[in-house]
Amino acid sequence: MTAFVAPVAIVSLSGCGINSIPTAEEQVNAAWANVQSEYQRRSDLIPNLVETVKGYANQEREVLVEVTNARARASQVQLNAGDLDDPAKVQAFNDAQSAVGSSLGRLLATFEAYPDLKSNQNFLTLQSQIEGTENSILVSRRDYNEAVRAYNTRIRTFPDVIGAKIFYGSEPKVPFQAASGADKAPTVDFGNNS
Repeated sequence: MTAFVAPVAIVSLSGCGINSIPTAEEQVNAAWANVQSEYQRRSDLIPNLVETVKGYANQEREVLVEVTNARARASQVQLNAGDLDDPAKVQAFNDAQSAVGSSLGRLLATFEAYPDLKSNQNFLTLQSQIEGTENSILVSRRDYNEAVRAYNTRIRTFPDVIGAKIFYGSEPKVPFQAASGADKAPTVDFGNNS
């Protein structure tokens, strides 16, 4: 009888998420680490961009200060893998990073009016790196959201829901959502309006 019960127990447990739940959660955590890495790359590029631009745009100090302050505020908001099931923490992180992206966009748009700056190789290189990083952030966020979708689906569907609740106490992870106001195009004003 014992020889029969052990294989049945093993088969039963293997079908209820014992291995698949931690695997899916690790995929979410890895995708989150990629998102953080891309945001860190952007944060590392900002000081170089600001220094390059400073020499060309004394009158645009306000925008430079805004970018620097947004970067500083964003670095204050920390979100680790253990916080990915807390909607308020994910939203606070998303808002802080959106502010950085918005101020960077404003900075880059503002300096379109400076022909000398637009032709400066350092500026062009940094601008290209930041644009590439912004695209990488979008891809990383999409990959993270896909990992969250797969994990959340797994912990809510049979038979994995059994292992998710009984063995792991799994909670749904929070995906990234569009920042408030993201549906509106930013206004670019070069101060030429009469």
